[in-house]
Parts: sequence; C-alpha cells; structure tokens
Amino acid sequence: MFLAWKEIKYSKLRFSLIIGVVALVAWLVFLLSGLAFGLASVNRLAIDQFDANAIALTDESDLSLTQSKLLIKDAKTVTGDKTAYLGQSSGVVTSDNLDGKVSVSILGMEHDSFIMPKVVEGKAFTDEGEVLADISMQKKGTEIGDELNISSSDKKLKVVGFVENGKYGTLPVLYMSIPDWQELKFGQSDPTDNGLVSAVIIRDTDALNQTPAKAVKISNMADFIEKIPGYSAQNLTFSIMIGFLFIITAFVIGIFIYVLTMQKTATFGVLKAQGMTTGFLSKMVISQTFILAALGVLIGLGLTFVTAALLPDAAPFMLNDLNLVIYGVVLVAVAVIGALFSVASIAKIDPLKAIGGE
Repeated sequence: MFLAWKEIKYSKLRFSLIIGVVALVAWLVFLLSGLAFGLASVNRLAIDQFDANAIALTDESDLSLTQSKLLIKDAKTVTGDKTAYLGQSSGVVTSDNLDGKVSVSILGMEHDSFIMPKVVEGKAFTDEGEVLADISMQKKGTEIGDELNISSSDKKLKVVGFVENGKYGTLPVLYMSIPDWQELKFGQSDPTDNGLVSAVIIRDTDALNQTPAKAVKISNMADFIEKIPGYSAQNLTFSIMIGFLFIITAFVIGIFIYVLTMQKTATFGVLKAQGMTTGFLSKMVISQTFILAALGVLIGLGLTFVTAALLPDAAPFMLNDLNLVIYGVVLVAVAVIGALFSVASIAKIDPLKAIGGE
C-alpha cells in the first residue's frame, strides 16, 4: 500500500486520468440510481404512506387498482386489525389559479380511516366537496380555498389542505371522500352495499390468512406495487443500464492498469531481481487500483450531491444512502477485479529479460 501510494503521488497526471474516468463513471451510476429510485418512489409514495400489509381487489383486476371495481358488500367480508376503503381514478383538473391543465390521480377514502395522509398545511377534509392535494400542486398555483374543476364532471371541489409525498403513478394525488370519488368515477354516489370502491387496504400481519367473498383477492403490498403500470419495467431498465456500467468500469480500469503494468515491465523485473515476489508486486498493483477506484468513487459521490442540489424540483431524483454505499462498493470491487488481468502479466515477467539480459 505504501509503495502504491508513493507511485500515485509521483505520477500525479497519469493516475489523475484514471481517477477521472472512475469519477465520471461513478457519477453516472449514482445519477442513474437517483433517477431510478426517484421515479420508483413517485410511482408509489401515496401507497407507502398507508403503511399497510395487504390490499384486497377484485379477482379479475390482475392487481390493477384502476381496473378493480369492488362491491361494498364484498368489501365488508375483508377483515383485519384495521381496514379502509379506497377508490382510485385519474383526471385532469383546472382552476382560476392553475396555469393550464394538470393531470392528477384521485384517491377516495373515509376521512377517519387509518390511510388518511398527514396534513402539512390547512386541514383534512371532513365534508363532501372538500379535497386535500399533494403539495406539488401548490407550486403549480393551487392555494387553499381554490375550487378545482375536474374533467368530465360539473362537480367543483374545494382545496382545504396540502400533504407531502402524495404521488401515485408519478402524478400528484387529490384525496377526497368516497361519495365524491364515486360521483366523479360513476356519475353518482352510492353508500349502499351495491356501491363500489376500488380496494380495501388492510393493516394486519395476518391479512392473507382469511377467506373473503369469492370475487375478492387479497395480495401483499409488495406484489401490488410491482403491478403498478410501468413500475417493474422502469426498474429493470435502470438496473440493466447500471449493470452494464459496472462491466464497462471493470474493462476500462483493467485496460488502464494493464497498460501501466506493461510500461513498468523493466521496473518490475528489477524489483523481482532484488528479491520481491510476484505476490508482493501483485498486492501493490491491486492496492493501487483500490486507492484509485476509491478516490474516483468519492469524487463521483461529491459531484452527485452537487448535481442533486442543482436539479429542479420537477426532476424525480432521490438519493438513497444504502444504494449509494452498495454501488460505491461494487464500483471499487469491479475495478479491482479488472486489475487482476495485470496480476497474470506480472507473474510472467522474467527478471533477466526485463533488465536486458539474455
């Protein structure tokens, strides 16, 4: 390690280029991981706020909240420590203060249910005709007291408060009562057993071990989230991109270190002639690669934090500490693996030939 660091300090420019390459790759990996985590989060933030164990949907919906139309009489057969009805649809809203039209996801729920989000400004809805909005709507011009017009409906809804992390399917969420949601979705509200909701949210660790009505299927939240449109495909796409970057890093660093090793063939030959073993020289190369990769990753991490601070709020970018640590360790590991090509070449160096002997 000492000799490796001494050589890095002596040949600053040469090794700075390698550090720069690692830093750029690490920066790209961290940016992609931030985008992947951010996009995944805005798809499911509103659902995560429920802190639920399971969800009951119609059996024929294929875990699609939008496609599920659950009769209340069937929903009543779902049990758990805590249960809550949920209605979901989408729409486009306009108002006097909004700059144009805004696409939203609409969630209907009972105001006293456990899935009601925490209000950060204003108050929770208690009456029909009142809604809560994700706080991102505030940045689009929406204010408390505004009346929102919903597409395909003459109904006006009054904004009474804002919540944080109210996103579903990347869209800001409007939270309202079940009757209001039914009226928007079906044209009229129906509080009877023949009325409809989209799902029942269940908070109970034993939620899956029950037998509800035949039309109802209960699934854990992880399976449901995987079925959110585009969620799995998006995560897979980013994972493949990041995986290829790891492979590219291994090859690039391996080539750099191999070239440097070949340039130092005579030096290694002299060191071998003086009694240094192949194992010792191999450890020096691997240590050197570890230092270069670690410095590059740290610089890339710093660039990522700077970039995150400069990105606009509209960008779905979120950093996850665990992901950063894992990807940083993997980058260093694949760089060291790439350097193993050079270890094989060191073993083949003949001290006599390297110093010009016969």
